[in-house]
Order: sequence, then C-alpha cells, then structure tokens
Amino acid sequence: MLTKHENFINRELSWLKFNSRVLGEANDKQKPLLERLRFLAITSSNLDEFFMIRLAGLKHQLESGINKMDAAGLTVREQIDLISESAHDLVRGQYRFLKGTLKDIEEHQIYFRDIDDFNGRQKEWLDDYFHNTVYPVITPMAVDASHPFPFLANRTLNLAVTLVRDDETSMAVIPVPRGLPRIVAVPGTDGKQEFVFLEQIMMNYAQNLFYGYKIKDIAVFRITRNADLSIDEDDVKDLLIEVEKSLRQRKRGQAVRLEIAKRANPVLRSFLINALKISEPDVYEINGPIDLTCMMKFVDLPGCDALRYAPLVPQVPADLIDQPDLFAAIRKKDILLHHPFETFRPVVDFVRQAAADPKVLAIKQTLYRVSGNSPIVLALAQAAENGKQVTVLVELKARFDEENNILWAKRLEEAGCHVIYGLVGLKTHAKMILVVRQEDSGIKRYVHMGTGNYNDTTAKVYTDMGLFTANDQFGADASGFFNVLSGYSDPPVWNKIVVAPLGLRDKIEALVDREIKSAKQGHPARIIVKMNALLDKEIIIKLYEASLHGVKIDLIIRGICALRPGMEKVSENITVRSIVGRFLEHSRIFYFYNDGLERVYLSSADWMPRNLNDRVELFFPVDDTAHVERIKEILDLMLKDNRKAYVMKTDGTYRKVDKRGKEINCHEVLMDAARKAAKVAEIPLEQRLKPMYRKDL
Repeated sequence: MLTKHENFINRELSWLKFNSRVLGEANDKQKPLLERLRFLAITSSNLDEFFMIRLAGLKHQLESGINKMDAAGLTVREQIDLISESAHDLVRGQYRFLKGTLKDIEEHQIYFRDIDDFNGRQKEWLDDYFHNTVYPVITPMAVDASHPFPFLANRTLNLAVTLVRDDETSMAVIPVPRGLPRIVAVPGTDGKQEFVFLEQIMMNYAQNLFYGYKIKDIAVFRITRNADLSIDEDDVKDLLIEVEKSLRQRKRGQAVRLEIAKRANPVLRSFLINALKISEPDVYEINGPIDLTCMMKFVDLPGCDALRYAPLVPQVPADLIDQPDLFAAIRKKDILLHHPFETFRPVVDFVRQAAADPKVLAIKQTLYRVSGNSPIVLALAQAAENGKQVTVLVELKARFDEENNILWAKRLEEAGCHVIYGLVGLKTHAKMILVVRQEDSGIKRYVHMGTGNYNDTTAKVYTDMGLFTANDQFGADASGFFNVLSGYSDPPVWNKIVVAPLGLRDKIEALVDREIKSAKQGHPARIIVKMNALLDKEIIIKLYEASLHGVKIDLIIRGICALRPGMEKVSENITVRSIVGRFLEHSRIFYFYNDGLERVYLSSADWMPRNLNDRVELFFPVDDTAHVERIKEILDLMLKDNRKAYVMKTDGTYRKVDKRGKEINCHEVLMDAARKAAKVAEIPLEQRLKPMYRKDL
C-alpha cells in the first residue's frame, strides 16, 4: 500500500513548485524593492540550471528510447509535457512581477527606458556610446549557403536580423557582447537614475552594421543548452584531463530552450526554431528583457541602501569571544557555529592558524565548492610552503564549479599539497577539516565538520552549521576517513561518524525504527528533519511506516519533496514545510526523541538517492547538551515561523502559513539572537549573573 504511485510527488514538478516559492518572494511587498529584483534574478538562475541539467537529462532519456515511469507513475514523456506547462506559467509570472517592481522603483527616481523615451542630449550620449564603445566590440554574422548558422554558446544573448536587398531576404545574427554592461546607465536628468538594456541600444543602431541592406525584422533571443557532464570514470586515466575535456563539450550541448522576444516576427521565430532544431514547447516568448540574471548585479546599485536589506553583520560565536587561540578554545569544549548569523571567520582562521603554527604537523581537508578567491585555499597553500603535510580532496565533479576547482587543484599542487581528485564513481560531498598538532601531551587532533561548503562567500547567505571538536573519537574517525579517501583502506569501525555510501542509509532506517519501537510501546515518538531535499523512495516509505505507527514527524524541506503528507492511513502524522526567505536554507539537521534520550545529528547529505548511494557524505552527532538544546530551539522556531514558511498540502501544492497571532520570521529572530548572544558574552561573568532587561540589550 505504501509504494503506490499516488503516494509520491514527481521530483521535477516539486522543484518547479520550489522555484515558484522563490518567485513569491519577488512579489513580497514588505521586501525592499531591490531585493525583490534579486529574487527575480535567483528564479531565472535556478531555471537556467533546471533546463541545462534536469530537462536536458529527461530529453536525453527520451531520445535514447527510455520512457520509464518514476515513483509518482509519470513516464519521461509525461514529465516533459508537465514541466513545459508549469515552466511557461512560471516565466509568465516572472515578467508580471518584473513589470510591477520596475513600476514601483520609479517612485525612487530609478527608471528603465526605451530608446525613444530619452531626450535629445541623452540620445547624443547613446550615439557616442554605441559608436565608441559598442560598435568596435560587436560582430554581425551572416547566415547563408557559405555561412552556416553560427555556433552560439550556452546562455548567450543574441539578436536575429532579417535583411532585405533587391527583393532578396538574408539572415544574420549579432551576439550581444558579454564584456560590456548589460544594463547601461545613461546620464539622467533632474536627479533621476536612468537605464537602458544593451540589446536595445544595439537594435536601435543595428542598421549601421549592414550598409546596403535594409533591416526588415530584428529580435532578441537566447539559447539554453544541455550542460550535464557525462564522464565514463571506469576508463579514465587522468580525471582532471577528462573533466576539462567534458567542460569544452558542455558549451556545445544540444539546445533545450529558446527564449525569444514575444513580438518577434513569426518568420524570424521559425528560422531560429529550425536552425536550433528545437521543438515548439521549448520556445519561451518573453514579454520583457530576456535573462533576468542580469538583475543580480543591478541590485547593488550605489546610493540605494534604503532599497536593500540592512547589511548583515555576522557575530562572533559567544564561545570564541576573546579567544585568539582557536586550538585552546576547542580543547575546552566543542564549539557550534550557525552561519550566517555567526561569522564564518573562525573556520578560515582555523586553517590559517594551523598553517602558521609550528606545532601543527598536518592538515587534511575536503573541498567541494569554494569562493573565487578562497582564503582557505590560500591558507592551505601557505601551510604546504611552511612545510606542513597538506592533503586536500578537491571534488572536480562539483557541478558548475568544475573550472574553479581545477584551477585551485593545480595551484595547490604547485604549492606542494597532496591533491586527490575525488573517487572513481563517487562525488565527495562531505565537509571535514582535520588538523594534527604535536602538543606536550602527545599528538592531538582537531576537527571541523559542517553541513555546507568551505566557501566564505556563500557562508554569508546560506544557513549552515559547523562543529569544532577535539574529541579523540572524532579525531580517530577523521584520520580513518581521510585514509579511506587517499589510499586503499577499507572503512574502519567508526566511533562517531557515519559515512555514505556505506552505512548512512542503514543508520537512518535504524534511527526511524527506534522511534517506531517507542511508538509501538505507547511511548512518545518524534522526528524532526531539516534538509534541502527529500527524494529517496525507500526512506520515504520508512517515514510512512513510522507515521502509521504514530510517530509524529515534522519535515522542514526547502526544495524538492517527493513525500506526500496528510494522507489517510499513510502519512497522517507527517507535516512538510518549506522556509524561503532572506537566506538560503542549507543546513541538514536531524532530531530523534529516542524515548527521552534525545539525539541530534548534522550532515552534509540530503535524503536523495545520489547522496545515499553515489556520494561520500558525513553524518555526525552533536553531543554537547547545550548545543543540543540550542539546535532544538532553532528547529522549534522554524516550525513556528509564520512569515516565510509554506506548508505543503496533500495534493503537493503549498500555502503560506496563517499569519494570525505574533508574527515570527525565523531569519530575523536568529539574527537578533546572535547579536544578543555576542553582547552577553562580552559582559564579565559576575555581571552576567545579574538580571538583564530588554533595555540593557
């Protein structure tokens, strides 16, 4: 009964619903205006990746003759058709919200203009800008018998042009240059800030590129291509070389989407469809500027701080205030970090101090996604140059970060680090740093484990948790973990951690079974899970089984959720909610009541087949009682959020939580709590024992 198709939600449609929730943030009238544009940009970026990977994968399956059903009972063909319907609706919503938001920002003297709306002086400026800045960069490309349709790179913006001379029609393509600003600031009047899109300037002056011809029609278009990497690792001798080769192939993948101006001439439209070999459902008519990812830079417009969120100042964790020696602080107690409310700086300093400390003998670390100018990578390189034994696993197959990771891997090797390029057939998604230090009492190991990447940039906008510990059992596990990654060692018997793909699925099922056992005995049983995605069919069935036996289960799933809550005699005891707000919810947290002996775990893994079967992942307990209580409070806060939380209904749709009563935005509460905790920690101990009132904070 639990395995019936109607008990599951399709992965792709669930993801599109998540992106609809992101789009909903762009329509939140309480949100600062430029932040609304940021969410439109995020929605567009998300859709790009969805088409390049998910839709492209389904199309490849169909072309290969695969039309099997998923857990929800949908064939590949049915999924593609439903995706098309949902995605078209989503895009229409984007431009509906864009129109309203651009109208609203005009109240703040910010205007997006059409060329004809500028005055004479501004048109003179535009004329100069085109001829002296744009014209030297652009290259019109003819399309005829001797000039085949040019290859156009993935996600590039272009103009398609129909030309006429002597009653003969010709076609041409003009790529919009990436090196120039997409949104051009035109000198304004009367204190106004006025802008125009680069492609509109090019369209206005395009006749200058075709002397002797007359432009009949011109339209903006953009192509999205299949960007999934396909690497047969069994026959690979050098993974780095193979990934580099595949990256070149990515740029030339089959077109899977055509975005074109809504008012484009039908003949021009048909010409592009035929040239790109794309089907009609994959054509998206855009009623506005194509590719809203350009708004991501625009929202940082100088002088408009009032139209953005007040800057977040991540706080120093209370346990680390006035603790310049990280190793001494970690020896005293485990330290829990909650980003971005608490600063990521201690993680960077952990590696920096280890690199400079003469007592440190070795540093070992996994890297999945890092920033473009990563201070952690620079510190690892410095450590090797200082004579430390440095081992780094750089995951070359981290999607869309492959090029960045290849660059860092080469630099680390040049600095003298031992670099491991992942494992054959598996992505290493686990997050761990091990520092081995010679101390008076002997060798001491210090460990950091986390739910998110070692990326100082995303740590400012992603919610994640990390744990520092000098616990000897964690230290022994960390040594064994890196030995498995770097050599031929079989996994040891772990003291604390659980590692996928060997053991994590069994551990999860055992933890759920323990709650089922308690429920059967008439004891309270409770599970709270916070993740980015829940997709694994076996785990979902296990949760259904727990629900049937009376285990109360609350799921906080940001994105994809294939589980269907609230079904009679299946999931009546399960709730699902998604929090979409200022920060991207990224932490993976797991709570089990355990018959009163409560257990909390953190992990790098979502409950998806790829995480449990095809990735190296970490799942580790939080032992400190104070940390357990703190995490429980955070989970409880998220379950009470009535500002940014959406609740899933049984049919798979989401509704905003009822806002009646006290308004609770968990992100704002957590920011405030971090500030207060830092202030309290700065107060001398004897003063902390005195009563404190709101005015004191």
